[in-house]
Amino acid sequence: MHLKDKSYIGQIVKLHGYKGGVSLYMDVSNPKNYTSLQAVFIEIDGLLAPFFVSSLKHKNKGFVAIHFEGVSSELEAKKLLKKKVYISSGELNEVDETRFLGHKLLGYTVIDEQTGILGPLVQVLEQKGNPLFVIEKGGNEILIPLFEGLLLAIDEKKKEMLINTPEGLIDLYLQ
Repeated sequence: MHLKDKSYIGQIVKLHGYKGGVSLYMDVSNPKNYTSLQAVFIEIDGLLAPFFVSSLKHKNKGFVAIHFEGVSSELEAKKLLKKKVYISSGELNEVDETRFLGHKLLGYTVIDEQTGILGPLVQVLEQKGNPLFVIEKGGNEILIPLFEGLLLAIDEKKKEMLINTPEGLIDLYLQ
């Protein structure tokens, strides 16, 4: 398996119980959007290995208690500690897709559906649970939180992206 069609969602950080369970820290905007995961890919020795989920329970602050088929002991689970976890890119939630795609869009001209041209995307701030696009307009920074429905279109040839910001958000920065 290769990374090109996979998206990083988190890392296994500790054991959960003694029957093979682990705690996965989900580095995504809303972990509860991933309650129906049936399989994940875990990076082991530079390769992605598929693991089928037998149970998944959300904890707090982005942590998930997860059990995989075929992993039934503490010893087997220890081999998964500190490993990165991926899913097929097609399963990535739209907000997270925008978030991960954001780094590829640096330098693109951002155009708001209501306001028009805002300026170039200069940074994606990876704030826990609240990633932000940072757009430069006339020496000022405009911060736009990523949410489902924000990104409307991307024109790779023109290096432009069309967004739909909440009403009044851009006005706060232009006063």
